[in-house]
Amino acid sequence: MADLLLILLSAALVNNFVLVQFLGLCPFVGTSARFETTVPMTLATMFVLAVAAVATNLLHHHLLAPFGLEYLRIIAFIVVIAACVQFTELFVRAASPLLHRMLGLYLPLITTNCAVLGVVLIAVDEGLSLARTLVLAIGAGAGFGVAIVAFAALRERINDDAVPAPLRGVPLALVTVGFMALAFHGLRGIGAGMGA
Repeated sequence: MADLLLILLSAALVNNFVLVQFLGLCPFVGTSARFETTVPMTLATMFVLAVAAVATNLLHHHLLAPFGLEYLRIIAFIVVIAACVQFTELFVRAASPLLHRMLGLYLPLITTNCAVLGVVLIAVDEGLSLARTLVLAIGAGAGFGVAIVAFAALRERINDDAVPAPLRGVPLALVTVGFMALAFHGLRGIGAGMGA
């Protein structure tokens, strides 16, 4: 149980896929302009991550590996991720058309979110069990949520302040992401003192 908690906290904070490994920056920067879109985007990403991680784990261990088809895994994983995103988009469109319009183009972009593909590839490369793969995916989704909610709150605050014209918009957003990444890199030493 302790190892599952360690995987969860590591994926969410210490090895945050957005701010430490720099995966999934497109939806991170794109949907963080308004705070109200961050939580639904986080939930959609977490759902896609969890379902895709379980599906790709089963696909790898029960189809690709037994038949020696590991060389097809990236293509197969992308197809699984795209199917999960389509299912999520259909659900969001039916459940909340307003939310679907608010997320706009960024909801289908989860398909090309390299963090999702990165999580499933890391899980397979590490040989994680199904339970550990699911915990890694949930931790990665939580880490995405922590990063995007904090960044959206900072962006709203920064946009309200007096900022010189050349720094407004994307330049200041990228500088802010850089400082956030530095802060998350500071967490990397936490496990070193504990023998991890």
